[in-house]
Amino acid sequence: MRTTSTIVWTRGLIAASVCLTLSIAARSQIAPVHVMSAGSSAAAPAASQPHDTSFVIGNDDVLAINVWKEPEISRSIPVRSDGKISLPLVGEVQAAGRTPVVLEAEIASRLKNYISEPEVTVIIQQINSQKFNVLGQVVHPGLYVMANSPTVLDAIALAGGFRDFAKQKSIYVLRQNPDGTQSRLSFNYKEVVNGVNPAQNVKLQARDTVVVP
Repeated sequence: MRTTSTIVWTRGLIAASVCLTLSIAARSQIAPVHVMSAGSSAAAPAASQPHDTSFVIGNDDVLAINVWKEPEISRSIPVRSDGKISLPLVGEVQAAGRTPVVLEAEIASRLKNYISEPEVTVIIQQINSQKFNVLGQVVHPGLYVMANSPTVLDAIALAGGFRDFAKQKSIYVLRQNPDGTQSRLSFNYKEVVNGVNPAQNVKLQARDTVVVP
């Protein structure tokens, strides 16, 4: 038979365990949860989207324009051949030749007449303005959109490879320089695929022309 002191000690242990359990449960229920309020400026898309400040928008690029809390204005829109886009309340605005940050500022400035402190984000959804040519003895000569920093080898593959009489050792890239002059970069396919002088396989730039004689 258990003594009175043993019973009292056991009951005390049980009570302490219950208190500890309730304390832990209470803490888990009231633990702070960090929720961004809808009105917080940090939650606005413009504050959470990084920009490539060196990228210049061009004709045919597709832009995702988001105006915070204004779904009627926000949309995905291509840049027209005249370099402009049209938005409700904003009207026509020049997009080509500007960076996303500059375009954001222009749209926000125009919206201030209708919206208090507009938050505008411009994201490049699709780059169609930066293109290069592949000409000569390839299966599919033509104009190609820049994607994933293509090299000369990539360009030849995109164009379907060589025709039968292509001069694979005499390929060259014509490049437009900022001063208006043109550079000619030689490319010997046979050397490159055999690991000789791989530096010839340069990354293409917008408006480059790969010529396969």
